[in-house]
Amino acid sequence: MAVVTMKNLLESGVHFGHQVKRWDPRMKKYIFAERNGIHIIDLQKTIQSIKDAYEAVRKTVAAGKTVLFVGTKKQAQQAVQKEAERCGMYYVNNRWLGGMLTNFVTIKKSLLRLKKLEKMEVDGTFENLTKKEIAALGKERIKLQKNLGGIKEMKELPGILFVIDTRKEAIAVAEAQRQGIPIVAVVDTNCNPDGINFPIPGNDDAIRAITLFTQIVANAVVEADNEVGLKIIETLGDEDEDMEGLLNDASMKEEDREIDIEKYTTEEAYRAAKEDEKVDEDEAGDQIQVDEDKIYNDE
Repeated sequence: MAVVTMKNLLESGVHFGHQVKRWDPRMKKYIFAERNGIHIIDLQKTIQSIKDAYEAVRKTVAAGKTVLFVGTKKQAQQAVQKEAERCGMYYVNNRWLGGMLTNFVTIKKSLLRLKKLEKMEVDGTFENLTKKEIAALGKERIKLQKNLGGIKEMKELPGILFVIDTRKEAIAVAEAQRQGIPIVAVVDTNCNPDGINFPIPGNDDAIRAITLFTQIVANAVVEADNEVGLKIIETLGDEDEDMEGLLNDASMKEEDREIDIEKYTTEEAYRAAKEDEKVDEDEAGDQIQVDEDKIYNDE
């Protein structure tokens, strides 16, 4: 099954770039032509780039690492959150806080604070506080949830970054490059593709195009998870077969033992006879002794 088709790209408007006067010359190799003052992106190269990015994400997730979806522009917020949650990965869709990758130790403290506030709200701690204190803590929780809710469960740095619009997310791209984290990014005709490990030339402003790109990356994550699940099932199946083989061997060994039927029958008969004798003796001991002579005399 194809990762994406030319029809999908055309219907989503992926081929529309920015105005010619706003282009970045480093995107020249991805531009097909110019129409009415707008650059048209070469979709053949886009499809190949998508395949490369898809494979990179799939391998990363299969290796046990995570993906961080980044898209804070209004057109991308909903799609990024929806697809990241669908595939069980992390996301940032409101604001990129400086140091999210390069100073992750400090970010972890904020994540712990967020979890603590959520716990306080549930376990009844707020009942012992004043309304003013509750309001202040509530505002703090909402702010943390808004900025860090998508990475609340992230324990370590992600294995790969997926970015919508590298110009707007320049800080995120710079931090990922500094940390050596591979980047998959949608680059429009006004973006710089240099330094991006897996650039995907395409429209990064249209909602339909953004949704299509995020769906493709999420599909790669889901496929990798399915592969891992199948491997686990196969491993468990092999273990069950081995165990079944051992049990069969043990049962065969029990069945293969030679039994001396004659000896078994003789011993059983002997035991039964002894038991009968014992019963007869007991019953005889319980009976009243009769003097047969007296009986004859009475007759």
